[in-house]
Amino acid sequence: MASTIRYIADADLGLKSVTDVFVNGDFIASDQATVSVFDRGFLLGDGVYEVIPVYAGRCFKLAGHLNRLKNSLAGVKMANPYKDQEWEALLDTLITRNGGGDQALYLQVSRGVAPRDHVFPEGVAPSVFMMTNPLQARSEQVKTQGIKAVTLADSRWQRCDIKAISLLPNSLLKQEAKEAGADEALLIRDGFMTEGSASNSYAVFDGVIYTAPKNNHILPGITRDVVLSLAKQAGIEVVEEAVSEARLVGADELWVSSSTKEVLPITTLNGQGVGLGKPGKVWQQIDALYQQQKRRHCDGS
Repeated sequence: MASTIRYIADADLGLKSVTDVFVNGDFIASDQATVSVFDRGFLLGDGVYEVIPVYAGRCFKLAGHLNRLKNSLAGVKMANPYKDQEWEALLDTLITRNGGGDQALYLQVSRGVAPRDHVFPEGVAPSVFMMTNPLQARSEQVKTQGIKAVTLADSRWQRCDIKAISLLPNSLLKQEAKEAGADEALLIRDGFMTEGSASNSYAVFDGVIYTAPKNNHILPGITRDVVLSLAKQAGIEVVEEAVSEARLVGADELWVSSSTKEVLPITTLNGQGVGLGKPGKVWQQIDALYQQQKRRHCDGS
């Protein structure tokens, strides 16, 4: 009985026809990559992942991503297969093999191959998969006009701080937002905004940035950390406090952030304009500082 399933980077799917990926210790062309159908990641969604932006051939904020990976692995009681220096060497090799430049790097660690059982297997090596894709720059339209969002009930599990590969709830929420003509969903739990379906979220009132505190209901975003650090450096007040859904309609600005989308302004929420209906001054300041930090990273400073 066949025990592997092949993933092919098919041009018909909008993917590069051949890229190099990393699978369980080997760098290999993507059209030759296989994973066992008995892998617990495939059968049970039993694994964690990271997405790391790459600028000018170098991982951005790598230490933060590797630390979050460690926390996710610990959260699901899985051993880290590599030390930080080993991860860094593997990532650098994958980036180089795929041409350097700006990339979106995805890495996944599952619990490995074992008979299907809810109880964790013993003595099984984890499966490690890594790939990259070109990092898409934000359009000028997004920077000048912002994006649309809707509010939806946060129907996810109680451990959103773990970056788990079982993303069906997030996908359902993202799809619902798309079907409503929006780019993102702001999630509401017990009457308060937690984050986006694929992002962290922020609200600005009278020049003060509000964002939900780190807890089990939000992902500890690496870009979120950068945003809050930049705000502190610029003397902009930040309050780590969840904002009520009722209060969102009066926000001067709303944003979301993620590793591959950076910081995006929301100018329409539930069909109504946010603030003045265009990207606000605080977002413009934070975005300018973020772009400066990216340029320093690209310059190696």
